[in-house]
Amino acid sequence: MSQRVRALVGLGGNLGDPAATLREAIREFDGLPGTRMVRASSLYTSRAWGVEDQPDFVNAVVLLDTQLDARELLDALLQLERSHGRDRDAETRWGPRTLDLDLLLCGDAVIDEPGLHVPHPHLHERAFVLLPLVEIAPETLVPGRGMARELLTAIAVQGVEVLRNATTQDAAS
Repeated sequence: MSQRVRALVGLGGNLGDPAATLREAIREFDGLPGTRMVRASSLYTSRAWGVEDQPDFVNAVVLLDTQLDARELLDALLQLERSHGRDRDAETRWGPRTLDLDLLLCGDAVIDEPGLHVPHPHLHERAFVLLPLVEIAPETLVPGRGMARELLTAIAVQGVEVLRNATTQDAAS
């Protein structure tokens, strides 16, 4: 473990009850070593892309305060995915999943290692990530790309909507 940093994690899922799974995962972030959940976005729905013949996704972003370094945090996120039934080895790329956790940012780190890329390489292209991220941390600087709120103005956001009657507030309290 190292010094405390702020990390942003993207959550998504489209199998089972994805809203309930995301709320449960958000509650579980406080159980990670040296980590506490600071803020969670609303839940958003978005159409699947890549493999489009699948259910819509539910997405959110959380802001964490953590002592874990990026690799330790990623390992903890992958373990959390597995605890929710995800088997990355058995699934289709961009296919359906119970829980997808992406390490978007970890402090101001820029990391390009096998299996670990921070900032997330597609963060600036995805409305289903930028909308919830800007909701909770609009002043976030994405290294090499700019301010999150400005990145959001450059992409199409149609089809990404707040999921009505389903918030993360009960998970965040």
